[in-house]
Amino acid sequence: MEDSDSVATLIDSTTSKIQQLQKAFAELESYRAVTLNLKWKDLEEHFHGLEKSLKRRFDELEDQEKEFENKTRKAREILEQRQAAVYAKEQATLQGLQEKRDAAVFDIMNAREKHRKVSSSELPIVSNRGNGALCVEEKPVDVVSFAAKGKVGEVELSPEIENVELSYPDLVKLCKEMDAAGLHKFISDNRKNLAAVREEIPHALRAAPNAACLVLDSLEGFYCTEVSNQDVKKDANLLGLRRTCIMLMECLCDFLRNSYCVSNVISEDIKDRAKTVAEEWKPRLDTLDMDASNGNSLEAHAFLQLLASFGIASGFNEEELSRLIPMVSRRRQTADLCRYLGLSEKMPGVIEVLVNSGRQIDAVNLAFAFDLTEQFSPIPLLKSYLKDARKTSSPVKNVNSSPTAQIDVNERELIALKAVIKCIEDHKLYEQYPLEPLQKRVIQLEKAKADKKRVTEATKPQPKRPRANSAGYGPRVTNFPSDKTSYARVADRYPPQYVYDRSYMYPGPTDNHCPPLMASATYNISPNPANYFGNAYQYQATYLH
Repeated sequence: MEDSDSVATLIDSTTSKIQQLQKAFAELESYRAVTLNLKWKDLEEHFHGLEKSLKRRFDELEDQEKEFENKTRKAREILEQRQAAVYAKEQATLQGLQEKRDAAVFDIMNAREKHRKVSSSELPIVSNRGNGALCVEEKPVDVVSFAAKGKVGEVELSPEIENVELSYPDLVKLCKEMDAAGLHKFISDNRKNLAAVREEIPHALRAAPNAACLVLDSLEGFYCTEVSNQDVKKDANLLGLRRTCIMLMECLCDFLRNSYCVSNVISEDIKDRAKTVAEEWKPRLDTLDMDASNGNSLEAHAFLQLLASFGIASGFNEEELSRLIPMVSRRRQTADLCRYLGLSEKMPGVIEVLVNSGRQIDAVNLAFAFDLTEQFSPIPLLKSYLKDARKTSSPVKNVNSSPTAQIDVNERELIALKAVIKCIEDHKLYEQYPLEPLQKRVIQLEKAKADKKRVTEATKPQPKRPRANSAGYGPRVTNFPSDKTSYARVADRYPPQYVYDRSYMYPGPTDNHCPPLMASATYNISPNPANYFGNAYQYQATYLH
């Protein structure tokens, strides 16, 4: 407003300045020696025209300023109304969440009180007094003594456990009988429904007298001495057994975390046995190659899961354990494993190793899992991963380069693009890294791949197909005599028992294809076109009589 007022003052003072200029011009004319062509009237009209145009422009600017102020005021009012509505909704939501929180806390307190009463009361124990009859004795439960002796099977299951309905009752039976081999066989037989079985194993472990001992027994045979390291990846049975062992140890973790009974305490003798197994497995990990495992090593995963499930990680060096994490970086359980093992502080070093080894996707996943995205920015890592893939997929063109090699490099870039797209979708990075250019490149590579596959299939030699009417007609032959004895050696070529009375299966026309010769043939033509040579003669095959 101050600027507009000063402009208006200057415009108003224009008249006085014109008058001053007029006096100066008149004084100038009194001293002139010659008459000037320029008249004062012309100057005055010029300056008055400038004054009018300035006033008109100034008025337009004032009108625009007023209109802008009105729009700003209306927008501010709408914004205040929306802020008030959002605040009201927030208050209502917070109030509802507070009510739900209070109800949940109340339920938890009630459940803990009930559990405390059950734990402090005397639980019934089934015993046999020697007379063949079972009786129930009331004895107090000593958690420490049961955990020390490993006799957790005498504690009766809680009502919550008994009320769980399982789709696979055989699981409960196998766990109750401590049948580790049978458990392996059951999981192998139901591998098609592995997700459902995996979900019920923690519940079934509640029926085991000693769940930790059962899982530890199931690890037998993880390292088969009959199979070398080179043949492990080819042995499907061994790979399946190892995956089952890992799954059972994960289920033990879930069982111990969610169980509120005495059996969630692992006894010291079980821990000692687990340490012995871990010490036997550890030297075998020294031969593993981090690059060869590609972040998906079953051996390293099983070793780390063994330490986490049985709580024996404190007996091993954290630095050595952190060096195993890149070998399992692609496993979905990696982040939870690191937290169980207390390796969260070692994760920056692990992520740095992954970045330097060209596995930026795994580095981004771990950076999000441990809130290290500020130290390891995801977008530059993903772009670096794609850049490396394109470098690999852009070889120097030479005479010896083959179409197959070009397909391979395109396939590598396609795999890299799909991995980056999945990473962006998983971590909601759409704004920082738009998907449209990546998806267009994927479509382009897939189209090129399909075109090359079509060209390759078109250039392959096509196998000859037997004539459809070979069962009814003979081949068109023109270079043999018309004597019937020309087929006399056909019967000699095959054993007598394969010669039949019928000359052919289907009658053919008599006006072509050498009817006299075909009518006198003594061999049989089978309707099956698979037993023919290229000249339509039948070769000897096994027959059932």
